[in-house]
Amino acid sequence: MNAPTPSRRAFLRNAAAGAGVFTLGATVPFGRAWAQLDSPVISFPPYDPNVFLQISALDNTVTLICKHLEMGQGIATGLATLVAEELDACWDQMRFTLAPAHLSRYRNLEYVAVQATGGSTSTSEAWLQMRQIGAAARAMFVTAAALAWKVPEAEIAVKDGLVTHGAHEATLGSLAGAAMALPPPLVVKLKDAKNWRLIGAHKPLPRLDSEMKTNGTATFAFDVRCRDMLTVMVCRPDVFGAKVASFDASEATKIPNVKCVELPSGVAVYAPNTWAAIEGRKRLKVKWDCSNAERRSTIEMFKEYRTHLGQKGVPVERRGNASAALDRAATKLEREFQFPFLAHAPMEPLNCTVELSANGAEICAGSQVQTIDHLAAAFVLGLRPDQVKINTLLAGGSFGRRGNPSSDWIVEACHAAKAINGSAPVHLVWTREDDIKGGFYRPMVLHHVRAGLTADGQLSGWQHQLVSKSIFAEATSIKAIDKIFDRLFVEGGLDSSSVEGVKGTPYAITDFDVRQHNVTTAVPVTWWRSVGNSHTAFVMETMIDELAVSAHKDPVEFRLELLAADPRACAVVRLARDKSNWKTAPTGDGRGQGIAFHYSFGTRVAMVAEVIVNGDTIKVDRIVAAVDVGIAVNPDLVKSQVEGAIGFALSMALRNQITFDRGVVQQSNFDDYEPTRMRDMPKVEVHIVRSDKDPTGIGEPAVPVVAPSIGNAIFAATRKRHYALPLGYGSIPPDYLTGDSPQAQ
Repeated sequence: MNAPTPSRRAFLRNAAAGAGVFTLGATVPFGRAWAQLDSPVISFPPYDPNVFLQISALDNTVTLICKHLEMGQGIATGLATLVAEELDACWDQMRFTLAPAHLSRYRNLEYVAVQATGGSTSTSEAWLQMRQIGAAARAMFVTAAALAWKVPEAEIAVKDGLVTHGAHEATLGSLAGAAMALPPPLVVKLKDAKNWRLIGAHKPLPRLDSEMKTNGTATFAFDVRCRDMLTVMVCRPDVFGAKVASFDASEATKIPNVKCVELPSGVAVYAPNTWAAIEGRKRLKVKWDCSNAERRSTIEMFKEYRTHLGQKGVPVERRGNASAALDRAATKLEREFQFPFLAHAPMEPLNCTVELSANGAEICAGSQVQTIDHLAAAFVLGLRPDQVKINTLLAGGSFGRRGNPSSDWIVEACHAAKAINGSAPVHLVWTREDDIKGGFYRPMVLHHVRAGLTADGQLSGWQHQLVSKSIFAEATSIKAIDKIFDRLFVEGGLDSSSVEGVKGTPYAITDFDVRQHNVTTAVPVTWWRSVGNSHTAFVMETMIDELAVSAHKDPVEFRLELLAADPRACAVVRLARDKSNWKTAPTGDGRGQGIAFHYSFGTRVAMVAEVIVNGDTIKVDRIVAAVDVGIAVNPDLVKSQVEGAIGFALSMALRNQITFDRGVVQQSNFDDYEPTRMRDMPKVEVHIVRSDKDPTGIGEPAVPVVAPSIGNAIFAATRKRHYALPLGYGSIPPDYLTGDSPQAQ
């Protein structure tokens, strides 16, 4: 494959070091599960780096082959910070390129059996690994210099990318060849925190991808171009579960060089350019077999969901005796919460390039879960995994869409290439309408909660039921891949992603009973930024807030009582309280403050929202966030992720939803599935708790607390409590979304 930019060509050279390039790396023989995916190269204990560094003798640059997908979150900059810190490189030297699919080199150490970017694990799982790689490289350069200069290693210094001893001075690049010939050390010594100059630096480090994205030299998956490449668009059904019965392509093929072929997902239109593919698809006439299709509307789905509440369900968590505690309660609350399907709507629509050859296949994509995409592609193409190469390119957002368990878009692109026997490279392109109307969604969810209070305002019992489709119940048709997900996320029929945020809550609820009900539907679901926490936090924090009001207690103090066993959680809540001027900010006349706290992905986040409600208009005026993310490797990146999460979640909280009318999705693009606009953004303050604990996740944890903090602020302003998202008064009428259950009280 060829592409128009040097960065793309450089990427394709990552697999091996070129002349004059020092390459450090290690792979761990992964053995029984997925060793067939790639061949181990080197392994040295005790730290398994599983990544390469390339240091150029030509320009003295240090390039990190980043094992995680860079999709705007800044992980390439974050991991490069760790390497540069221990290597003592100058920040101006640092570069990155994205790693191809290669499990044994680039596996996610937290997920063990998968190379993947997700679950806000990228920094936490690579925290020691990247530092050890930098420290090992530094040690090898010191040894190389000591041998060249015939001086003791202990007398050599490395600072800002220069290796020095007295009158001797050398750049990393100039020593690359000598260092390359040395074996990696078996033991490395990491810096003491007091000597860090980059990790936790209060002076922001420039992001490594900012310039290339600003000047247009960055290569996204959409930018890939190959000789004789065909653009492919697929005509898919309007309702999920439908199949092609027949099609007429006579009008479509009147467009020069347009060809139409049936695929498992629909009818593919092959064309020399995007316009011809779109126009050809418009002219297709397809008859669909809808005998197994989802034809219900949203309200009908919710009614079916409610029928599960009387059933036993799957036990999630039980302690004490919630039923008996509720019987003793002086005050009882019983609430139902509804959450719609949600689309991901990343800025760069889905796309994938596949080129077949006599030796195998080469794929270019913004792949988020390379191991699953790798196995799925090999399965569809009938190839061995070692015959399939996946090049990872920059992605323009994802929020989980590029990492779904079925690898739907990768699979579809492989089917498109296979259907024409690899006669030309194919570039599969989804429009935004394709994805919003026919993609994968955050599951629609129903919660039912009963909670009580004693006469003196203490919690007395909590019964909680959740109804949703499991992300993994019907994940794929490939048994080998299903086994990975079963091992990682499913236990005893319980999909952990459905109940996270309720299960294991840090709130000290003595009598607690949680059950999950799995439903079936042809509507496909997958991870969505913060996954189950995106709805469970709203339920937990709305209930906690309402219980506090019923107990005549301050919502902050009520939370602190229940979080007393978690000092870090209490510190976050207090920080948000203090920085937001809790209880002293102007209220009344439609103004209100609301607080929410949530623990997810190892991170504690508290958020105070200030809103102004005027009739049907909700204006979020200010949000103050406090986060404990352990050691903040790049404080500026931490703040930007929280700010971005707030912008992302505002549209979900106030207006966005995917709804169905007789099985057809009613939304299609940014006009009716509108992202947060500049006019919507409140004033945002982010405060980071100082910590000496290992880093935790930050890409997702701020998302869950946005909606409940706003909902609780709306209650403070209007005395109306909301039990469904979105909160916006002017969206779908409450009776449509919730049937006979009120949205607000």
